[in-house]
Amino acid sequence: MNKSPVLLDISDRIATVTLNDPERRNPVTGNDMIAALLEAFEKVQADPEVSVMILTGADPAFCAGGDVKEMNNPDSIFRKEPLGAAQSYVDGVQRLPQALYNLDIPTIAAVNGPAVGAGCDLTMMCDMRIASENAKFGEVFLNLGIIPGDAGSWFLLRRLGHQRAADLTYSGRMVGAQEALEIGMVLEVVPHATLLDRARERAAVIAAKPPRAVRVAKRLMRNAERMDLPDFLNSAAAYQALMHQTEDHHEAVAAFIEKRKPSFTGR
Repeated sequence: MNKSPVLLDISDRIATVTLNDPERRNPVTGNDMIAALLEAFEKVQADPEVSVMILTGADPAFCAGGDVKEMNNPDSIFRKEPLGAAQSYVDGVQRLPQALYNLDIPTIAAVNGPAVGAGCDLTMMCDMRIASENAKFGEVFLNLGIIPGDAGSWFLLRRLGHQRAADLTYSGRMVGAQEALEIGMVLEVVPHATLLDRARERAAVIAAKPPRAVRVAKRLMRNAERMDLPDFLNSAAAYQALMHQTEDHHEAVAAFIEKRKPSFTGR
């Protein structure tokens, strides 16, 4: 593929990352998609001018996951001996959940079409999901005699709870946009033509907040997933003490008292 498999646009403190292999429905195998996504996430993480990231796909699909045709390729990860295959997962697709989990900014998946297998899991790795009416979700690994090797089960359980995650994992069925809304996979379903506009509207609300506070709030939510309450309270107290000393906090308080719109600088 001559064109870049991932597009990155940054404007108004919003990064938009687009999976860009539409002819093949944006798979994460059989191309350079994983490496390109990791490079984009690294740039976003390192840019203090970015407060929120939108992840989407080039129409007609969000992401087809692994290329099923490649599973017959004797040189692919799917045909390696077990230890080699396991290492390929560690060095390959498993770097995506690590990168997305460790991003210090909120992430919004704008799901424009089918999100299947690793593509479904990629949406679950984001903090929030908005679906086009064309979106479909499928945790289809068992249909192919494999399991989610990319941390999909870890994220699905935390997003939907055990019962919903179990249903989708064990059935391998596809879920349409409206059902995804009903079971809490997505925040809302919008007409396809307005998906990115709506995602940017939500992102703009976040981008208008104090930039350093947004990143610290993301870290705090990440801590909440893995800490017990006493340790979490200590973490929250330490972060809060730091935030009290920022210029943006002082500006927010002054703007509130003076009844004006605040002007945040990221300091």
